[in-house]
Amino acid sequence: MSRERRGLTDMLPAVLAPLAACAVALGGLTTWVGTGHAGTPPRIDVVPGRVSLPYGADRDTAAYFEVANSGGSADRLTGATSSSARGKITLTRHRGTDAGAAYRDAISSAAVPAGGALSMSPHGVSLTFRPKGRWRAGDIVPMTLHFEHGGQVRTVAVVVGRESASR
Repeated sequence: MSRERRGLTDMLPAVLAPLAACAVALGGLTTWVGTGHAGTPPRIDVVPGRVSLPYGADRDTAAYFEVANSGGSADRLTGATSSSARGKITLTRHRGTDAGAAYRDAISSAAVPAGGALSMSPHGVSLTFRPKGRWRAGDIVPMTLHFEHGGQVRTVAVVVGRESASR
């Protein structure tokens, strides 16, 4: 075999590997476009939520929402604001210890997957804040939820007693 022919044969794997990778990527993109998800932004819908009636010495409360994303791209809940809140509203995740004690950690965001949902609850993600004034069960609290890509979504939460908030 001549030296030139051997050089071309040696280069063949170096050329075929990137060519095969491009073909696989093109096939994946074609499938993604064909399913209708190419470039579709998150489409966020929020069901009116519930907020726990504060009780005892602890004046902090928590709000819970059902957040659906019917878009083709994931999004993240990054926070919330409300004219009915005193100070900052904190996005939190509730956890339990091995001994059965409960605590909550502040988190920077919560995932809302493409075609999926975020179901907030007292046993998971919530919005924790201190209310302005006194509330009664049935009061309506205006809220604006903030999303990384989907912008702001205005909604409301109904004030419920502690027993109704845990559902």
